[in-house]
Amino acid sequence: MTRLELLTFIQSQILAVEASVAEDGAPQAAVVGIVVSDQFDVFFDTRRGSRKAANLREQPRCALVVGWDLTTGCTVQLEGMADEPEGAELARLKALYFARFPDGKERETWPDITYFRVRPLWLRYSDFRDGKARIEEYTAEALAALK
Repeated sequence: MTRLELLTFIQSQILAVEASVAEDGAPQAAVVGIVVSDQFDVFFDTRRGSRKAANLREQPRCALVVGWDLTTGCTVQLEGMADEPEGAELARLKALYFARFPDGKERETWPDITYFRVRPLWLRYSDFRDGKARIEEYTAEALAALK
């Protein structure tokens, strides 16, 4: 699989299930609207007081599932580290996000909005179209080297 093929699939998706762990060890999951950068960084907004925000600040390791439409038969599982970007990096990612979610500009005015980026450490692409299983795994280094 080429870098462009993988990026095209993951960037075509608008939703992901984000999974994190609460301070007491309880698993938590939420559907989030996402945009994915050309570096495979997943970016989304949430309220500062949300469970996911608290979880990601306490334990930045998280997992996402992107794409689960049975008609395409493809999905991406991603594990990575979350952070709350600032400055020029935040502005760059917000521009991508607002291009996909114009209503995000209105949410940007909320006093309790924040933004998270998840940088992948591991990614698995699965394609089950035509009854054939095609599964490819990538580390962060392999993603960076993908042509």
